[in-house]
Amino acid sequence: MTLDRRTLLKAAGAAGALNVVWPLSAGLSPAQAREAAEALGADYDPAPFTLGVASGDPQPSSVVLWTRLAPEPLAAEQLLPEVVEVEWAVAEDQAMSRIVARGTAPASATLGHSVHVPVQGLSAGRHYWYAFKALGVTSRVGRTKTAPVGAVARVRFAAANCQAFHDGFYAAHRGIARENVDFVVHLGDYIYEHGPVGGDHVRDHEGPAVFTLADYRRRHALYKGDASLREAHAAHPWFLTWDDHEVANDYSGTGGGAPFLQRRAAAYQAWYENMPHRDGGESALPDPVIHRNRRWGDLLELTVLDLRSYRSAQNLPDGTILGGAQKAWLKGNIDRAPDAWHVWANSIMLSQLRGRPGGSYMFTDQWDGFLAERKEVLNHVHTSGLEDLVVITGDWHSAFVDDIRTDFDDTGSPLVGTEFTAHSVTSGAYSADWNATNGPLMGKANPHLKYFEGNRYGYDVYEVTPERFSVHMRVIADRRDPVSPVTTLTTFHVDRGRTGSYEDPATKNSPAQYRRD
Repeated sequence: MTLDRRTLLKAAGAAGALNVVWPLSAGLSPAQAREAAEALGADYDPAPFTLGVASGDPQPSSVVLWTRLAPEPLAAEQLLPEVVEVEWAVAEDQAMSRIVARGTAPASATLGHSVHVPVQGLSAGRHYWYAFKALGVTSRVGRTKTAPVGAVARVRFAAANCQAFHDGFYAAHRGIARENVDFVVHLGDYIYEHGPVGGDHVRDHEGPAVFTLADYRRRHALYKGDASLREAHAAHPWFLTWDDHEVANDYSGTGGGAPFLQRRAAAYQAWYENMPHRDGGESALPDPVIHRNRRWGDLLELTVLDLRSYRSAQNLPDGTILGGAQKAWLKGNIDRAPDAWHVWANSIMLSQLRGRPGGSYMFTDQWDGFLAERKEVLNHVHTSGLEDLVVITGDWHSAFVDDIRTDFDDTGSPLVGTEFTAHSVTSGAYSADWNATNGPLMGKANPHLKYFEGNRYGYDVYEVTPERFSVHMRVIADRRDPVSPVTTLTTFHVDRGRTGSYEDPATKNSPAQYRRD
């Protein structure tokens, strides 16, 4: 059976949706499923390393290396032995001639033939290259970097979020792969759990909404079918958190009956199998531990938060978004914080957001649905004397810059930090007309809001020195173009020891739907 992009798109157009030609609803074999995916723009590395390689959670002497054996990436089960021994090596050069560490790791069917190698004994603050070998095949070579120790003059890192496969190609990840950054932070919505959306899209999901472990594995494999995503993973080490769509829209990790808990367990396992994640607990399953605190020398302290696993329902007087144990951990970190920039990786907006003056909160799935706990945490930031706090956030599919106050309804309350919310990689934002109408209304309703831009897609690059924290908002020209060029929309700065942000004069005339004078 031969499939080509033109035939598939013609059939999809005739039916009014792409999903009718997708394999799992059409009963195709795994090989035909892959052929269909590739005809619609997916692309894979040579088997068995079809999903590429990645590294994560860099520390001064250690980094986690990842791969997953998937000869047929869209198959429910891989035709592999129960356990496959995978060789790995780390070198000081891209040619892999100066090996500094090597070994073998078992890839078992139980964990989707994934491999997570916590390499130890590396030198701080330097690049390394790595590769895997299995079944007589060697993977592509990836590059990683360990965290430095001591005095650091500069760190550059990128943040990405919200990459709905059906909404466009990952030109933003192609840009990230080419950036000169030390690491990447992914802020959630790495995959989406729903079924095909049809309509005018360059590609679509491969089947209906996902519920089982096989479903989630296949969905992750589909997303890794974008070559730019694999390239970004291979280029830099990543820190990871998640939001809702890795499991189900707007879910609460502590709610739901047995069917949902089974679905969540399947989603969590598939996420772990497909990410370069170093678990913070005794075992990654059934519940990976996401939250962690990491240092980049004496310059930056990164706090990664998990705002899904432990949360209660929204809009309760005593509701929690952090859970008791994570909140105590966060407050303890605040009390023991070093003299450095403090960056919180935060999957959903921390700042208050009303839709219009005197109106209600726009979305209580974010911190606006947990008012008492937000006030408690931000008051703790203030009373502890923590300075130089920057919160980086995803989820909104638009860019925001906010001042963080202990009480957002009181413009005289203490100012304790700045929040930068990044554009999405591809996930659809509101229309240009909606943004033009509502940007000014959000500005009037939220005195702490400094900037809003919702017409573009991309990622943020953060450049940090002892004196200044800068965010460069990188945007792509067209989600429908896999090699779309990247430009800088605008740049904001925060000066060390001075709370609050300001826009760089050189980019202050860039397009935006709201900018506070």
